[in-house]
Amino acid sequence: MSTDGVDNSKRRFLTAATVAVGAVGAGFVAVPFLKSWSPSAKARAAGAPVEVDISKLQPGQLLRVLWQKKPVWIVHRTEKNLKELPGLDSKLADPDSEIPNQPDYIKGTNRSLKDKYLVAVGICTHLGCSPTYRPEVAPEDLGADWLGGFYCPCHGSKFDLSGRVYVGAPAPTNLVIPPYTYLSDTTLNIGVDDTGAA
Repeated sequence: MSTDGVDNSKRRFLTAATVAVGAVGAGFVAVPFLKSWSPSAKARAAGAPVEVDISKLQPGQLLRVLWQKKPVWIVHRTEKNLKELPGLDSKLADPDSEIPNQPDYIKGTNRSLKDKYLVAVGICTHLGCSPTYRPEVAPEDLGADWLGGFYCPCHGSKFDLSGRVYVGAPAPTNLVIPPYTYLSDTTLNIGVDDTGAA
């Protein structure tokens, strides 16, 4: 049989159109499938890291963010605060943070990666209340040893500006320090530790 009079352009057009429709159809099937691999908004809210811009945080100010449905405090401590912290050791239940309520890379009196910024979970380690930020010296209601920090009005636990608990407080341990790292001088990533692990 001779093919001299056959128009192959129609055949090529139909082949190309079939391939194009098939590719678009494959895309419609693949997109929901690939999206199902990424975590849902609920899963991200439950444990995803949180980036925080601290560029506008002034000395003495506290910034609150939410991570894993918990309040996290970022406090810009003043030079005066940093000088006073070592003098509180004798008044604190665990001044050297022997009980591990912080990542291994968080060391020292300041319990932070950068001295001027405290990053702590804002939940009292007694019964889970949220203490209030009391940066001012107020000996009339918090005692003569108070140099600023966090006070839990539920049962009277006191914490210094490193989140270390005072002797005699109902709270058994220092405030928890979450895993975090600095992405830049002014951006924190809460939920990813200093080694990059989530």
